[in-house]
Amino acid sequence: MLSDYYLWIKALHIMAVISWMAGLFYLPRLFVYHAERGQIDGILPVFQIMEEKLLRVIMNPAMIVAWVSGLMMAAIPGVVMWDAIWPWSKFIGLVGMTWFHMWCARRRRIFAEGGNTLSGRDYRMMNEVPTVLMVVIVLSVIVRF
Repeated sequence: MLSDYYLWIKALHIMAVISWMAGLFYLPRLFVYHAERGQIDGILPVFQIMEEKLLRVIMNPAMIVAWVSGLMMAAIPGVVMWDAIWPWSKFIGLVGMTWFHMWCARRRRIFAEGGNTLSGRDYRMMNEVPTVLMVVIVLSVIVRF
């Protein structure tokens, strides 16, 4: 039954991944500015609102849709060759991406509670994590090694 909707599921998956990745690239950048300029009068609530809305309204739903649609595609016979390396390297990258998402959610809570101890430089470094994971995932799916 799912195979009849494969292209629709795939399109939904791609849209969800694009939305999720946009958030994963942008939220740590907001953390950089929050850590470096959050103490300026009146700007702290703006950062907190932007971070919370980005996570709750865009990133969380996009992550869920990406996971669900990805699992639906994986359940269609013949879509994934489970004896190859690529589905497992993609899965490892996806677990890493999900961990990074959860790390960002935790950092947002820490910021909201006023307990941030990381610098803007720390967040700049962490902002590279989703890029590395994206490279692993895309190469896994496209090259299929």
